Amino acid sequence: MIKAAVLGSPITHSLSPVLHQRAYEILGVPARYEAIELIPSQALNFFRKALREDWRGFSLTMPLKETIFELTSEVDFDIDPIALRMRSANTLVKEGDGFRAISTDLTAFDRLLDPVEKARVAIIGGGGTARAVLAALDGKARQIDFLLRSPLRAGLLSDISLKSHLNFYGMDHSLQGYDLVISTVPSGASDGIAADIDFRIPTFFEVLYDPSPTPLLDKARVLGAQVFDGIDLLVEQALDQIALFSGKDFAFDAMRGDLLVTGRSHLK
Repeated sequence: MIKAAVLGSPITHSLSPVLHQRAYEILGVPARYEAIELIPSQALNFFRKALREDWRGFSLTMPLKETIFELTSEVDFDIDPIALRMRSANTLVKEGDGFRAISTDLTAFDRLLDPVEKARVAIIGGGGTARAVLAALDGKARQIDFLLRSPLRAGLLSDISLKSHLNFYGMDHSLQGYDLVISTVPSGASDGIAADIDFRIPTFFEVLYDPSPTPLLDKARVLGAQVFDGIDLLVEQALDQIALFSGKDFAFDAMRGDLLVTGRSHLK
């Protein structure tokens, strides 16, 4: 039986258990996937204990996507090189006496944004999810501009980008003229931006699904944007996790369709 969980805080709103359990049901794989409230100060003891138990893997949400990098001297984390450069990983797979750490946020953004025009991109926020977007778009977007609440994030972001040109601005920077705008900030942090938009953004991506829609996503949609929301991201990154945790090959397209319906039905 697969034993896995999503870890983070707060976690009660998470739809990951609903999506994973539905996927394993479709695959015919016995599984128990749960949500566990975990804050960074509890992480070391939790992972030490988990290595002695029969866990298959974990999905990490905030604030744990960055926490594991502080624990590498205490727990054996085999961190994927790109995730290491991003300082963000959202997936742990148990392997031997340790965990393999990767970012399925990265692969999700890569697939979802592949067909989108993205010569000029604005990313709101500079946390772990924003860094996954940057890694996915590096070299594919000519210019990537960040709207940051804190300029301290700029240094790490600059280290991630190897090919694209980056600029850094405050949260009051105009979003006019971008092909793609992606909001990665917590609930409420982008609400003030929505009031200043009276122009069409070709493609807008909101990574939150609770609350949904955010005022910014709602405004972008009303003004004619192609939109992606947090359910799109949650499902897309889960597809890779489900494959890793189950060890099964399956058609992503068919599974994606079912999980999108499942996820959206639980938001109503």
